[in-house]
Amino acid sequence: MTAARRALPALALGAVCALALTGCSSDGGDGKDGGKGDGRPELKVSGAYVPQPPTEEMAGGFLTIRNSGDSADKLTSVSSDVAGKVELHETVDQQMQRVKSLSVPAHGELELGRGGNHLMLMDLERKPTKGQTVTFVLHFQRSGAVTVKAPVEATNYTHRK
Repeated sequence: MTAARRALPALALGAVCALALTGCSSDGGDGKDGGKGDGRPELKVSGAYVPQPPTEEMAGGFLTIRNSGDSADKLTSVSSDVAGKVELHETVDQQMQRVKSLSVPAHGELELGRGGNHLMLMDLERKPTKGQTVTFVLHFQRSGAVTVKAPVEATNYTHRK
């Protein structure tokens, strides 16, 4: 038996061990690995906008969060550069109510839109006007913080998918 033939089983065993160790490695639990097949959420935000508010006290924020990952996540809070606070709201039986979090299901989406779940920007530091941009920082239970830039649109604007 040649030296090359004797080394082949050892090389194969080494490759199998390396693959096994790679599969067991950890990303440190920071949720920033993109959720590629490891059971984590994989979030993508789209369609963000803020309609120009008719008053200077509060405004609404709308967007869609898609989760193509294998586990759910929760939107737990939001901050903004134009508001003292941002509340998470859901609409039930045409009544708006504040909630502590909103779920983003695995392989699903959370839509924040007119007449349904949405963001309420309270204690406005400045009234957002059409043509400006509002920055949101979305805080998720598992995925951490995600920063989103939302254009300010006309008061009656509705995003089309």
